[in-house]
Amino acid sequence: MKSFKKYYTIPAPPETLYLALTNPLTIQLWTGEPAIMSTEPGSEFSLWDGSITGKNLEFEPNQKIVQQWDFGDQPEPSIVTIKLHPAPEGTSVELRHTNIPDEAYDDITAGWSESYFGALEEFYRD
Repeated sequence: MKSFKKYYTIPAPPETLYLALTNPLTIQLWTGEPAIMSTEPGSEFSLWDGSITGKNLEFEPNQKIVQQWDFGDQPEPSIVTIKLHPAPEGTSVELRHTNIPDEAYDDITAGWSESYFGALEEFYRD
């Protein structure tokens, strides 16, 4: 199991970015895929037409999202923590993803930078 931590800058304020990460209609706008999402702790979510699934653990509006991502039968849960910090350019996003299966690490880390936060940056830059 591996961990990944990285900072991203998105040209939108934290309140806007929080909605983009938690509102299923807004998620669909920047991903192009249907999403199931709720800000209710304990609720399940599904992104990219089921490519990413898991459970929502914790929310601090406009500041923090904590999720458990599913990777099949792994002994320890894979936890994603996203913290949003105001920045002059919009939002500084602090991402921490723990317990990533070794065989999925390269795909997951590339996905964060290209498909997830790369797509958000492009969506708000236009």
